[in-house]
Amino acid sequence: MKKQTPQLEKELNKKGLVLGSEVFIRLFKQEESLEVWLKKDSQFELFKTYKICTYGSEGLGPKLKEGDGKAPEGFYYVKKQQLNPRSSYHLAFNLGFPNKYDKAHGRTGSALMVHGNCVSVGCYAMTDDKIEEIYTIVHQALDNGQEFFRVHIFPFKMSPENMRKHKDSQWFSFWQNLKQGYDYFEVNHRPPNVDVNNRVYVFN
Repeated sequence: MKKQTPQLEKELNKKGLVLGSEVFIRLFKQEESLEVWLKKDSQFELFKTYKICTYGSEGLGPKLKEGDGKAPEGFYYVKKQQLNPRSSYHLAFNLGFPNKYDKAHGRTGSALMVHGNCVSVGCYAMTDDKIEEIYTIVHQALDNGQEFFRVHIFPFKMSPENMRKHKDSQWFSFWQNLKQGYDYFEVNHRPPNVDVNNRVYVFN
């Protein structure tokens, strides 16, 4: 990890960003993409979009139970103790599934990660070189005083067109709830504070 830090810092500096700044991550299943955003002044700016190697075989829709092969969708928080530099999948951080919303809906599962090694049965797997870069960024942010970083996971980019395409899905009302958090960030370039009330996500 340390060997690549100078190159990473050079890439960040080109965009006016600094290693150790607060970080925010978004994932999109359909687009197979993971976005890393860093704070600059009062807003977050996109540093880089990484291709997700694989996220399991069961496609769109939230994880419901242990062993269902689904990767989570929703709003998660990652603290320093959730980072695993000794993962058998190269490097990893635990998403914290099930969160408050998942528990309210009786969803089960454990050890849901973003990790390397490009294999998955429900985690978000990256290639090793990509997870090294992402891990370095989040580790430095937490080391620099960020208490936790947010990871927001969506089935797809939640444009009006994509929402129309998926209006007949059994998950449409759930996705409409996710879209509220998605839209907040799109407008403000700051992730919303997320809580759960009456079994739905509420924002700010």
